[in-house]
Amino acid sequence: MSETEPYFPWGRGAATGVGSMPGDDAREAAKAVLGTFEALPHLPELPARGPGADMPGRTAGLLAELYVQAEPSGWRLADRPGRDTRRARSWIGEDLDALEEFAGEHTGALKIQAVGPWTLAAALQRRNGEAMLGDAGACRDLAASLREGLAAHLAEVARRVPHARLVLQLDEPSLPRVLAGRVPTASGYRRYAPVEDTVAESTLRDLVSGLAADAHANLPVLFHCCAPGMPFGLLRRAGATGLSFDAAQLAGERGAADEAREAEDTALGEAVEGGLALFAGVVPGAVSDAAELSDPASSVSGVRSLWRRLGLAPGLLSESVVVTPACGLAGSAPAAARAVLAHCVRAAGSLADDPE
Repeated sequence: MSETEPYFPWGRGAATGVGSMPGDDAREAAKAVLGTFEALPHLPELPARGPGADMPGRTAGLLAELYVQAEPSGWRLADRPGRDTRRARSWIGEDLDALEEFAGEHTGALKIQAVGPWTLAAALQRRNGEAMLGDAGACRDLAASLREGLAAHLAEVARRVPHARLVLQLDEPSLPRVLAGRVPTASGYRRYAPVEDTVAESTLRDLVSGLAADAHANLPVLFHCCAPGMPFGLLRRAGATGLSFDAAQLAGERGAADEAREAEDTALGEAVEGGLALFAGVVPGAVSDAAELSDPASSVSGVRSLWRRLGLAPGLLSESVVVTPACGLAGSAPAAARAVLAHCVRAAGSLADDPE
C-alpha cells in the first residue's frame, strides 16, 4: 500500500455503520448517516418498519424471479410476487429516494448492504417449511437469483448516485453455523448437514466474480459477520476486499485456548498482508451512559493491541482498519445511535492521528 495514495476507495482513518438504524423514517436515517460519515456513508436499513424491512425479507425483495411471503414461521417461497414482496420492494424504493435526496452529489465511497447467500439459505423456507439450506439445488438457484437481483440493485443505486464509488457488504451472520452444521431443521430436533468449506467458498467466490462481470468491475465486496467463528481465511479466498466483524468476538478477546487464538491471529494477519481491509466493530451499539463514548482512543485500544500482536506495520493501521459499531443499531434509541456513529468517526480519527 502506498504511503501517499490510499489503497481503498474510502481512504485512511475511515468509519462507517454496519447497516441498520432505529426508527422508520428513511429520510431521517439517511440524513443522520450522510451527515456523520464523509469517507464511507452507508444506505440505512430500518427493520422497525416490520416484515419486509428485516434483514432476510429486505434482501428477498431484491431476488430475481424468486418471491417470498411472510408466514408465522418466517419467510417462505411463493409462486408469484404478492403483498409481502411488493412491500419489501416499496421500502427499498423509499430508502433509495432518501439516499438520492441526501447523497445524490456524493463523490466518494458509498456502502450498501444485503444478506449473503448462505445466511439467506438458512432463513428462507421452501414450500414444505424446511430451509433452502437443506437442498443443494435450491441453494444454487438462490445464489443465482441473488446475483441477478444485486446486479440490478447496484445499477439502480449507481443511477441515483452517479458519482459515488459503490461498496457492497454481504451480511453472513449465519455462516459459522452453516459450516458447523448447527442450523436447526423446522422441527428443531435435527440439524442440517454442514456445508463443506469448498462449497461455501465457491458459491461466494462465484457471486463476487459474477457481480464484477455484470458491469460492476472493481466492486469492493465486504463480508460481515458479528457471530463468533467468522471464517476469515475462507472469506479472503472467496474474493473479499474487506472483512467486517465484532472485535469482541475474536478468540483472543474471549480468552479462548491458545491454539484457537493463534489460528485466528494467523488468518487475520494473512488477510491484512494480503491487502484486505478490516472493518472492526469496536464501538458498542447498546450505550446507556454517554461516558462510555467519552474516550475515542480507548475504543480502538484493542485494535492497536491486535496490531502489535500480529506484528503488522503501524503505518498499515489507519489504512487497513475501518471503525464501525459492534453490530447494527436497530435496537438503539435514535439519539444513542447518532452518538455511536459520531464516536466511530472520532475513534477512526484517533487511529489516523496516532498509528502507533
